[in-house]
Amino acid sequence: MIGRITGTLIEKTPPIVCIDVSGVGYEIDVPMSTLYDLPENGATVTLYTHLAVREDAHTLYGFLSPKERSAFRALIKVTGIGARTALAVLSGMSVDDLANAITQQETGLLTRVPGIGKKTAERLLLELRGKLGADLSHTGGAVSSGRDDILNALLSLGYSNSETQAALKGLPEGVDVAEGIRLALKSLARA
Repeated sequence: MIGRITGTLIEKTPPIVCIDVSGVGYEIDVPMSTLYDLPENGATVTLYTHLAVREDAHTLYGFLSPKERSAFRALIKVTGIGARTALAVLSGMSVDDLANAITQQETGLLTRVPGIGKKTAERLLLELRGKLGADLSHTGGAVSSGRDDILNALLSLGYSNSETQAALKGLPEGVDVAEGIRLALKSLARA
C-alpha cells in the first residue's frame, strides 16, 4: 500500500524516525543499519517501506534500499519471526552477510543477533535456503560452487566475510578454485 516515502527527516528516536511529507509526519520503524546511514535532521530522505496492518496498529517499516526491504519481507514470512526480530537481524548484520550465512548454512552468524537462538537460526536457514541467499548474494546472483569453495577456503583461513567478498569481486569469471584462492590471497596480502 505505501511502498516508498520521500520527505524531510524531522526526528530520529531509535528505532523510529519521523519523516514530514507535505505537513504529515510519518513515524517509521527502521533497523539500526538504516538509522546510522541517515543524514542529519532537516535533510530530504527516501525510505522504501513495508506497511504492516494489524488489528491494533498500522506500522510502517523503512529501509534505505529495496534489497533491505526484500530481506525484511522474507524474514517475517519465517514461522516465529516477527517484525521486531527481523529488524534486529537487519540491525545486527548487513543483507549481504545474511545472504552469505543462508547460502553457507552458518547458524553461528545468526546466533550473534540478540533474540536469535540456535533453534531459531536453524529454522531461518531452513526456511530461507534457496530463497534469500541466492537472491541477495553479494555477487548479484547464485554463487557458483567454485566461488563457494574459494569463499569457504578464505573464511577457514580466518579472513572476515567482508574481506573475503572484496577479494571475490576482483576474481575473473570462470576461474578454477586453486587459481581463485591464489589470486584472492594475493589480493588480500596487498590490502
